[in-house]
Amino acid sequence: MPHRKESASIRDIFSLPVIVAALGYFVDIYDLVLFSIVRVPSLKSLGLSGHALIDYGVFLLNMQMIGMLVGGILWGWLGDKKGRLKIMFASILLYSLANIANGFITSLPLYAILRFIAGVGLAGELGAGITLVSEVLHTRIRGYGTMLVASIGVSGAILANLVATHYEWHNAFFIGGGLGFLLLAARVKVSESGMFKAMEEKAGLSRGNMLALFTDRNRFFRYLNSIMIGVPIWFVVGVLITFSPEFALQLGITGAVTAGNAVMFCYLGLVFGDVSSGLLSQLLKSRKKVILLFMLLSVGAVALYFLQGRRSPEFFYAVCAMLGFAGGYWAIFVTVAAEQFGTNLRATVATTVPNIVRGMVVPITMLFQLFRGMFGLESGALLVGGICITAAFLSLAALEETFHKDLDYYEEFL
Repeated sequence: MPHRKESASIRDIFSLPVIVAALGYFVDIYDLVLFSIVRVPSLKSLGLSGHALIDYGVFLLNMQMIGMLVGGILWGWLGDKKGRLKIMFASILLYSLANIANGFITSLPLYAILRFIAGVGLAGELGAGITLVSEVLHTRIRGYGTMLVASIGVSGAILANLVATHYEWHNAFFIGGGLGFLLLAARVKVSESGMFKAMEEKAGLSRGNMLALFTDRNRFFRYLNSIMIGVPIWFVVGVLITFSPEFALQLGITGAVTAGNAVMFCYLGLVFGDVSSGLLSQLLKSRKKVILLFMLLSVGAVALYFLQGRRSPEFFYAVCAMLGFAGGYWAIFVTVAAEQFGTNLRATVATTVPNIVRGMVVPITMLFQLFRGMFGLESGALLVGGICITAAFLSLAALEETFHKDLDYYEEFL
């Protein structure tokens, strides 16, 4: 018997669980992109300059992403064991504390440790939020709910840039941690998913069994393909946007370009992309068609990024916004992952998949560093991007359409 409402209304989309999940993701994104924005001033304050700003920037970004990979596994497992709300609470507490501590760093090793801890905390927010929203909303409107979570959430990057522009980088970390603590108060009145409560009552049901994702061929490929369709988004964010000052110089952009502004315009594009992709998926009643369309837009936007020539910084930022818009299938990507699996594995999948994709920044940037040394900055990035987008197209073709899928079921393990 289904545990969600049989009727759906617009009011449900703006219910407390959806709003709280959206605000949680807002703070998550603020903290996630803040390092990319303050990378240069924070590393310069530690005495670094020149190529060291890229090399140690990659190192610290990778520490954060490795933390997210570890956290994704941890929080995903706990989300199916202990509940969606508890994980949302614990994860935001951890990354809020870590980011406040980040404001006090005085050495590179301490910076790396705290970015790792912050990454672990950041890993739990999106997957738990999307899982909760998917389970409390009716099938016909859950796409609107996850769209709202993502579109509000990614706008946290805009606030991060505004804060970093007007405040010294230490204070930007303090503000991020403070926002997290404010959000914790809103969590108190949110109820747990009815599907999870019903699952808790079933004796002997295996929950959060991550090994089960690797012991069945069909389940493994559902999981792998769910991961790979999101990789192009983080190639764009982790390479083209994070290192936009270096690319702008190489491309001959006629003025100074800052990573903060590139991140802000990229995420501004993501806001509109998430809204557009969410509405379009509801209109077409298809997740796959919309993801395919936005992947094709990504190919075009990446091509324009490298072919723009000696343009102004304003034109460069407009291209960053186009890259963001084309990557605006992030909410649908995470929703598809959640919809591929039963209730007893859903939080595990929905939490690990986006964090593995974020963690893919590590091999992506390592490959970029290798190809940059062999073929140059532009060619190296294009080769890495080509690998990412090709893998994503192949994986999308292999996934099932899940728009109309009833999520009230369990995975059966042999």
